[in-house]
Amino acid sequence: MDNGAPDGLATDDFLLRPIRAADAELDYAAVMESRDDLRGWEQTGWPEEDFTVEANREDLEKMERWHANGDGFSYTVMNPAETECLGCVYLRSTNAPAYAGARITPVRDHRWEDYEATASFWIRRSRPETATDRALLDVLRAWLAKDWSLQGHLFVTSELFAQQVDMIGRTDLQLRFTVEEPNKPGRYLAYE
Repeated sequence: MDNGAPDGLATDDFLLRPIRAADAELDYAAVMESRDDLRGWEQTGWPEEDFTVEANREDLEKMERWHANGDGFSYTVMNPAETECLGCVYLRSTNAPAYAGARITPVRDHRWEDYEATASFWIRRSRPETATDRALLDVLRAWLAKDWSLQGHLFVTSELFAQQVDMIGRTDLQLRFTVEEPNKPGRYLAYE
């Protein structure tokens, strides 16, 4: 993946743009509302109960640098007025360090090397009822196919994030790999 990433996109329902440290307060509200989901999605204790806006700002500063350097791409999902963060989207190379130490098991004869990037996302806890997660997935599928020059991509989620696994299961996406990272309690599921 190179750093010629698209600037984002806008729909009638949400805006996708690179995340910035200045988004810390809006992002924090979404993170803390969704912390139980995110702990399953991350397969860690993050965000901790005592997580602060300032700690979130530090995380976003790192994401902003990674995005600028082309090391990975982090997009915030905002309402059209940019007054509420609805979630986040992350794209990273299939060669990213997190995958280097993982046990990646193909389903049938698929090869990890045939994919250039993974995409993952979360939507704040109050939004799946409005089908924002499915709308975002549909938009991401079209956006990645049209505006990115990727040699194959996968959508990745945690098997512990049951709501997202169920939502993906209602699409035509097919499971291609399971990914087991050391010291994580569950597997990640990669779909195409």
